[in-house]
Amino acid sequence: MKGSWNYRWRRWMLPGLKRWIVVIVMGIAVIVFGVLVIMGKHPVHYTLQAIIQWMKDLTEDMPHRVSGIIAISMGMLIVVVAIIRMLANILGAYLPEERESIPDVLYRRRHLDRGPKVVVIGGGHGLSNLLRGLKGFTHNITAIVTVGDDGGSSGRLRQEMGVLPPGDMRSCITALADEDRLVTELFKYRFEQGNGLEGHSFGNLFLTAVCAITNGDMLEAARMASRVLNSCGQVLPSTLSSMSLVAELEDGRTIYGESHISEANGRIVRLSCQPAQPEPTPEAMAAIEDADMIVLGPGSLYTSIIPNLLVKGLPDAILRSAARKVYVCNVITQKGETIDYTVADHVEAILKHAGLGRGASSTPANRFIEGIMVNVQAPVVDQKLAVAPVRYDPDRLRQLGIRPILRPLVGSEYPGHHDAHKLAEELMLWFFKKRPRRPSRGAKPSSVKVQESGKPKQPSPV
Repeated sequence: MKGSWNYRWRRWMLPGLKRWIVVIVMGIAVIVFGVLVIMGKHPVHYTLQAIIQWMKDLTEDMPHRVSGIIAISMGMLIVVVAIIRMLANILGAYLPEERESIPDVLYRRRHLDRGPKVVVIGGGHGLSNLLRGLKGFTHNITAIVTVGDDGGSSGRLRQEMGVLPPGDMRSCITALADEDRLVTELFKYRFEQGNGLEGHSFGNLFLTAVCAITNGDMLEAARMASRVLNSCGQVLPSTLSSMSLVAELEDGRTIYGESHISEANGRIVRLSCQPAQPEPTPEAMAAIEDADMIVLGPGSLYTSIIPNLLVKGLPDAILRSAARKVYVCNVITQKGETIDYTVADHVEAILKHAGLGRGASSTPANRFIEGIMVNVQAPVVDQKLAVAPVRYDPDRLRQLGIRPILRPLVGSEYPGHHDAHKLAEELMLWFFKKRPRRPSRGAKPSSVKVQESGKPKQPSPV
């Protein structure tokens, strides 16, 4: 048997330099023992006598209490070391060294798994970047992503296979996964050549394949991918309908398709989708209702964030939620979408498409967006691109009643974008500064305060 003493002895006796040296030493010891026996020295007897005499001398020179305490301490040390080694061997079978250390598991179970429930709504690179930072503070994360992508690998799979575009879901799942695992890099791998494979990422193909064998269930495909990558959260599409974006531009043009909107290079007046008001994913609605904090963005305003607000009932669910709600404004403007936009322009576009624009509703804007995270650190902008830092205009935000949160958020690795850890840390600090009080079922959210006059309270930067 593999774990028996016979097996271990045979493995120990396999050919090897160190083992044969030990055998030689043992043979020499046996020879010396035989010589001493022939000489009548009886080494075993003399050795026992020497140990007994040493113990007598020790007890005579040292008080019995001290010697007893020393003996007990040595025994306890031996027991503790044995228990630690035994637990390490047992846990090692379930937690291999290359996967996750025991202290990391204990920290995750004690703190991260009990962290606040955070729902992040958006898509694209901005959302996945934020998720990489958030997973260091909590593992109760739900990413609700748009499904309006019709370009690149996702667009090809959507057109040829009839599945929801998997690109944003794949990038979010890998962002929440263990970055040290090889399989995570496998999901990110993009084929550079091959007939029919060029341009596709393995993660997109995996999600498409699982969706096919589960009769088109993209939710199950996302769950399976999360299990494979050991992701610390869940990724949900905002809708299971195959929606296409339609943008109305200021010059009168109408642009169809997400991939063509930014290419049109015009100022967007309104965004809609076909079919209009698609049904939401029930799991996404439940996550919003149960959230402690809801984060909109960062990401492309018209192609990543606002498309989620076109889903039927989703803006109302955000409005009803007792969670703290914050919008993360982009660091720089985006060509074809937000050129010359200020911070307040971003907010007004979101409120307009959520049905809370000027004249559309008497509901105060700060019930939908309580605070807005604004970068105050000068970013590095490529002069060749027609983009600029998003300008902060406090007067218009004050009129909207939304509290600005001014923080340095730019990182050194991507000087034109948010630093993942900085952004996540500031969001968590803002959340813990004033936790929401969970309302009872059927009660109105206690964290929402509406003045009798209908005018929001004038905020001050925090």
